[in-house]
Amino acid sequence: MLRDALDGLTVVDFTQIGAGPTCTMLLADMGARVLKVEPPAGELGRGLGPGWIGDDSALFHAFNRNKLGVSLDLKSPDGVAVARRLVADADIVVESMRPGVMARLGLGPAQLVNDHPSLIYCSISAYGQTGPYADRAGVDGIVQADSGLMSLIGLAGGEPCKVQAPVVDVMTGYVACMGVLAKLAQRARDGQGGHLDVNLLNSALALQQSSLTSYFADGELPVRAGSAAPYSAPNQAFETSDGWIMVAAYTPERWRRLCELLGLQHLIDDPRFATSPLRVANRPQMVEALTRVFVTRSTQEWLPVLKDADILCARVATYEDVVRHPQVAANRMIGEVEHATLGTIRMPGFPINSAAENSQPSRPAPACGEDTRAVLLGLGYSVDDIAALLARRAIHCGEGASSPAAQRQAVYSQ
Repeated sequence: MLRDALDGLTVVDFTQIGAGPTCTMLLADMGARVLKVEPPAGELGRGLGPGWIGDDSALFHAFNRNKLGVSLDLKSPDGVAVARRLVADADIVVESMRPGVMARLGLGPAQLVNDHPSLIYCSISAYGQTGPYADRAGVDGIVQADSGLMSLIGLAGGEPCKVQAPVVDVMTGYVACMGVLAKLAQRARDGQGGHLDVNLLNSALALQQSSLTSYFADGELPVRAGSAAPYSAPNQAFETSDGWIMVAAYTPERWRRLCELLGLQHLIDDPRFATSPLRVANRPQMVEALTRVFVTRSTQEWLPVLKDADILCARVATYEDVVRHPQVAANRMIGEVEHATLGTIRMPGFPINSAAENSQPSRPAPACGEDTRAVLLGLGYSVDDIAALLARRAIHCGEGASSPAAQRQAVYSQ
């Protein structure tokens, strides 16, 4: 089972917000023991809302299941010393600091891989570890803009739009996870670890594989076209009497069947629409003709009619629709985790597993530092050692008068 594929491996996770936590969550989903290292006030992602589950953001819960929570003050020499102990016992380090920050802390790839040659060290940044933009900070939306992705999204003549789901962050997390898995396979052969440089810009460009290749082919800048595919037609959403329906009928057989079904047989031999490229070139006229028919019936009425004619279609679903989708239910893709104080938390599951594996329970995202004490005891620290580190504020154990949420609020209000 994939749920225990990485059993026995330990990951030290110095990441925050989206991309890095996605990578380490996937590793945890596959059975790795992931130690999420946060500052005493918690990582930045805990405070990004709205969308709250308890004191923390839904975003934090979405990307941090199945991890153990360890809290260290890396501005403290004692905190860095504990971090080095964690790494000495680990197989993989994943970090998402700005390039150079980890090295200044004495936790950079050159230092740690030199000390531990089998260590796999994955750095995730906005633009990469080298080059003219290496020192620039960046987040999902900034890189959506800088990579050209935002120029594709929206309506012709309208403002550019952002994909509201953080697709570049999530894509980068998957790319990083893929790199770590490849490095694990390589290490199994030669025993050597090494450094992986993964960044949001490269991942955003990879998302645009087809669009950029088309640009290289003809030099034409893509035009924003809403839901329409730039390379085929009809392949877009059409308005119905009560909503929208996505239709893909660009092959010759499906185009013919669609025209017959809609009572538009005269379009089959119309020279403007004879091929998919011609339909792309004459898309506005095609859309106008098809929409006049689609708006006469509801989405729910059109779906079975189109499916019976083997025309690819789907409602443009809201999240209310998605959570009731019968195939989502069959795939067990909406999972539940049980939190000791917050109750049941629902979120998407691991997309590779079978439905049977996805039905197994996951551990909720950890409270800040909730496992610090247990992890340090496991490393050989004594109770007195831990008490001394707490007294020097080098570590945080999820205890004390000031909650992480209150500490974050104090930090953000300064």
